[in-house]
Amino acid sequence: MGQTLAEKILSRHAGREVRAGELVVVEVDQVMVVDSIAGSFFKRLAELNATPRFPEKVTIVIDHVAPAANIEVATAQKEIREWGNKHGCRVFDVGRGICHQVLMEEGLSQPGGIVLGSDSHSTTYGAVACFGTGMGATDIALAAASGRTWLRVPESVKVTFKGKLAPGVAAKDAALEMVRVLTADGATYMSVEIHLVDGAESMTRGERMTLANLTVEAGAKCGLVVPSGEILSIYQVPDWLYPDAGAIYARKIEIDLSTLTPLVSVPFFVDNVQTVDSVAGKKVDQVFIGTCTNGRLEDLHAAAEVLKGRKVAQHTRLLVIPASSQVLEQATEDGTLLTLLQAGATIGTPGCGPCMGRHQGVLAPGEVCVSTSNRNFKGRMGAADAEIYLASPRVAAASAVAGVIAAPEDLETTSSYGLNETGL
Repeated sequence: MGQTLAEKILSRHAGREVRAGELVVVEVDQVMVVDSIAGSFFKRLAELNATPRFPEKVTIVIDHVAPAANIEVATAQKEIREWGNKHGCRVFDVGRGICHQVLMEEGLSQPGGIVLGSDSHSTTYGAVACFGTGMGATDIALAAASGRTWLRVPESVKVTFKGKLAPGVAAKDAALEMVRVLTADGATYMSVEIHLVDGAESMTRGERMTLANLTVEAGAKCGLVVPSGEILSIYQVPDWLYPDAGAIYARKIEIDLSTLTPLVSVPFFVDNVQTVDSVAGKKVDQVFIGTCTNGRLEDLHAAAEVLKGRKVAQHTRLLVIPASSQVLEQATEDGTLLTLLQAGATIGTPGCGPCMGRHQGVLAPGEVCVSTSNRNFKGRMGAADAEIYLASPRVAAASAVAGVIAAPEDLETTSSYGLNETGL
């Protein structure tokens, strides 16, 4: 009987062949801790009277509230720096960027590896067929102390994307469609195994990160994209890192990329996905382009393409936060940043920004935000009644110009919303 990609990876790390449903103990390649969980992580290790067994495998990233927003946060971040220095663990400080983007850039998540992160969107590492999954402070501390963790081998859902995206349609739209089909709990504690075929294998690493990132919004334990395309030229992919033809799946779905149109996730659930047309014209107070879902250079390029020669609507705020310092530097070098600034965008420090509603763009009561992030729950970015619409960078940029939810092609006919060419 063949194995799925998740079964293959966990078998390698367990040292024996494993199957879905089994409990296994596996060696861990990297333990990632974010600033907002670090204090609890330190406390758990102290309670265990333990220190990291392999300090080089522990990485702490200051990204959730960076720079510090108050004295309490500043004190906690000071402790992170001191603790990391004392124990010889890697610390990425304020401004380096979002944990998932940084680990990918630094080569700390590799095909066939296992990365445990104290952040639910650690599924992002699956873009390169790395078993990335989120855990709480206690499990993360135990993994750091022992170099291992225990898991129940997940069942797998096979999601096949075929064909190519039409012009103006993005990987974010494909990811939202996947979550819509699976539903918010349709892949609970499963591995969402993503196959790209018939042209879809041309998706970039960044686009694959978007797909893997959103799998957790269907409840997935991990999201694994079968290696193909540019991944084969960027990484040394092991010959064994492919699912077998006879692998057993709990469910199979297929999505034709060529049939998709721009989509938006409507409050207050990620799987509440509709076409942009169905909500077009809704007044927007803030647009946020960034996060671990869509804060990469190609995402900023997509936004800049829409914004070039245009201005943000007078009543709308546009906040752009690159996913990492590397992205910020590249966007500066190629002129993307200038285009964004000339359009009226505010640029923030690389990091998570307002994604979880703690700083740099918190929403006031009744406000509406179009965001390229991954969650639109009540209170996610501030006030409980603020509305968050999840969209691609292109739709987000178009909405910033129009001042209402809009697709890029709508900008030529904004008069239908009572707006002029600058969105005023």
